[in-house]
Amino acid sequence: MLKQRVITALVLAPLALFGVFGLPLSSFMYLMDAVVLVAAWEWANLSGYKSQKARGLYVLAAAAVVALMHLIYSEMSVYTVLPIAVAAWSIALLWVIRFPLTSVWESRWVRGVIGVFVLIPCWVAFVGMKAAADGEILILLLFLLVWGADVGAYFSGKRFGKTKLAPHVSPGKTREGLYGGLVACFVVSVAFAVFAELSVQQAVLLIILSLLTGLVSVLGDLFESMLKRHRGIKDSSQLLPGHGGVLDRIDSLTAASPLFVLGMQYVVFA
Repeated sequence: MLKQRVITALVLAPLALFGVFGLPLSSFMYLMDAVVLVAAWEWANLSGYKSQKARGLYVLAAAAVVALMHLIYSEMSVYTVLPIAVAAWSIALLWVIRFPLTSVWESRWVRGVIGVFVLIPCWVAFVGMKAAADGEILILLLFLLVWGADVGAYFSGKRFGKTKLAPHVSPGKTREGLYGGLVACFVVSVAFAVFAELSVQQAVLLIILSLLTGLVSVLGDLFESMLKRHRGIKDSSQLLPGHGGVLDRIDSLTAASPLFVLGMQYVVFA
């Protein structure tokens, strides 16, 4: 299983980096469209829509929202959309903590609406970073933080994991794994601060933001795990060998990207 995950990751990582550094903004937006729509197909399943027709209609609805984003993006500030996403993830945290007690999200249509608040702000965050000066570096930093949090948590959890982090949601995750992931985020942020020759104030703010980004990325993973457990499935799909579906790969990014983009303005302006 680990070998299969590594092979898939070695294929996906260069493709992702090519999309970030090799494509112009217009093509990058279409790439993000494709990612969001495939994820929407999987989210429809998480929402409880089992038939192909129902899932197809959900994707069409998601495509309509994405098309609207294309029309209004040039006149829209990311700072009007992303704060709403951060607030929504705060609510998601409460749901994860309360699980297995269900609430309003148990309804299929509510879970379908939640998918919009998960996927569309992620699209806005990535397109916003790509459009910014040196935006590709910001995306790379976000990737490194989320990947670092994931890899650090995996190996730290394997070596030291004893205390369950959220046993009702994801029994395999431990607090020790979380700490290992945060250590990885700290290392990435310090290395980036040195590389970018940031001031002391900027470096401190970046470290704080990186640790928060790592924490929120775990929330994205846990939230999807909660929905999968409620739905009774292991993976969002079987599209990526060893990794499940697209949602299983971007769940952390959907939660981390809005906070990261909002936080980076303070780091830059400092």
